[in-house]
Amino acid sequence: MTLANQLTLFRVALIPVLVLVFFLPYKWSYLASAVIFSLAAITDWLDGYIARKMNQSTPFGAFLDPVADKLMVATALVLLVGLHQNAWFTIAAAVIIGREIAVSALREWMAGLGLRSSVAVSFIGKVKTTAQMAAIIVLLAFDVREFPLMETLGYILLYTAAALTLWSMFIYLRAAWPALMDSGESSEGES
Repeated sequence: MTLANQLTLFRVALIPVLVLVFFLPYKWSYLASAVIFSLAAITDWLDGYIARKMNQSTPFGAFLDPVADKLMVATALVLLVGLHQNAWFTIAAAVIIGREIAVSALREWMAGLGLRSSVAVSFIGKVKTTAQMAAIIVLLAFDVREFPLMETLGYILLYTAAALTLWSMFIYLRAAWPALMDSGESSEGES
């Protein structure tokens, strides 16, 4: 088990800790949740860095890393939907979670065709992830009743992430479109 994979597994193990701390009946639970999520975000960057620098890339790590990321983000967004309880927040969270599922499925499908590199992570995807992580950290850290300005900042970051989410999904779909069309024509001929 490589160090990079251990960090990824640690990130997965942080998910139930995040949920439990979030629901603690203490004033500091939101800030503690933000710290836990921040730690997970740091391990996301660190495991990839270590895997590349120390030549520790493994098929298991390549599979688990994006799964761990999606699970942590989806869990945090679901917790925040329960806290904010409004349609605009829920729509932005649903867009982000839905895109993550769709793009993950697209990448797996393209990998099956031997074309995974055509839907590799783009610069827009990295900017989206940064905005998404920042939004979640801000929204977790502050009790919105006490810090309305931070709520506004969190919403701006979340809507930015949701917009970039749609944009990056369009980029991935456009890159995969020729393979999608070739596959569709192949399956029609087989019927």
